[in-house]
Amino acid sequence: MLIFQLAIILLASKIAGDISVRLGQPSVLGKLLIGIVLGPSVLGLVTSTEILKEISQIGVILLMFIAGLETDTEEFKRTGKGSAYVGVLGIIVPFALGFLTGSTLGLSQLESIFLGLLLSATSVSISVQALKEMGKLKSREGTTILGAAVIDDILVIVALAFVMSFAGGDVNLGMVILKKFVFFAVAILLGWKVVPWVLKKFAPLRVTEAVISAALIICFVYAYFAEYTGVAAIIGAYIAGVAISLTKYKHEVFEKVETIGYSIFVPVFFTSIGVTAEFVGIAQNIWLIVGLSILAILTKLIGSAIGAKLAGFNWRSSLGVGAAMVSRGEVALIIAAMGLEANLLSSNMFAVIIVVILITTIVTPPMMKLFFNNPENVKQRAS
Repeated sequence: MLIFQLAIILLASKIAGDISVRLGQPSVLGKLLIGIVLGPSVLGLVTSTEILKEISQIGVILLMFIAGLETDTEEFKRTGKGSAYVGVLGIIVPFALGFLTGSTLGLSQLESIFLGLLLSATSVSISVQALKEMGKLKSREGTTILGAAVIDDILVIVALAFVMSFAGGDVNLGMVILKKFVFFAVAILLGWKVVPWVLKKFAPLRVTEAVISAALIICFVYAYFAEYTGVAAIIGAYIAGVAISLTKYKHEVFEKVETIGYSIFVPVFFTSIGVTAEFVGIAQNIWLIVGLSILAILTKLIGSAIGAKLAGFNWRSSLGVGAAMVSRGEVALIIAAMGLEANLLSSNMFAVIIVVILITTIVTPPMMKLFFNNPENVKQRAS
């Protein structure tokens, strides 16, 4: 069954991606939409099995690893201030309005805070693909977006741990923060001293693709370590990619990992997002879904765009950066599941939030295309 589903996903995602490009949109939009068509909500040809989720997880890890390999570290340093502005304001605006919305809906104070945090989350895995297709991943805008995503992830997860401790979960806030610090300290140290050494030792081995295997080992170890310490696995994979980008093996690793990732794992990730969507029983909450979707899109777009503007981008670039931060993706899905388990989200609200997350993910690529694909869009320095 798995083999048949993989064949369907690969065939359908490539065709849908091509159609999307022919219609003037990023191919990732077609891949997301075809997932909904293939999934239980429409044709039912593909179901969200555990093994498909694992393959999807490898896909998003490889996608962010490739983004790290393509990162210009000098540009990354220059856009640090801009990333901070985008990341922080991209949290403050959705959180504040999300909290007010929760209170208006009659949620408790803790539930309203959780809703605000949920709307503050972001996942740039979809945005990374759109940036690659538009040739913007290595631009100042692209680097700012990736840096802001790291900042967003850290702040939201720390705040989430604080809220969960009040919700009765066994959470030690000091330990949560310490784990984050340990991860970044160790990740940077390993990237500086150990990663180049490992690649150098693997290179002369008399086995096929030794360097690529070493790079993938580093990627997966970083992703696991990140997840173990409470940081998203995609952040660990991204940092691993940045570390390898500083070595002489960068181009060899990039070319072959891109082939591995985009031939099977990445298409499964994009399509599986649509496959997981279930629209049963949401008709009675349609206006709530519409309202929360508009809130989720506008608050992230406006908050992050203001941050980018403060960092020195022009308005069109700022809106492009804001659009790239709109997708909540797999990060928000994980947070929503945590909220359901801790009784901070009712089962009814959980179903609504899942659809809202899907909508934010689907609208992100065309919004980015709208703001970035303009000949007058001159890249500004985010100093």
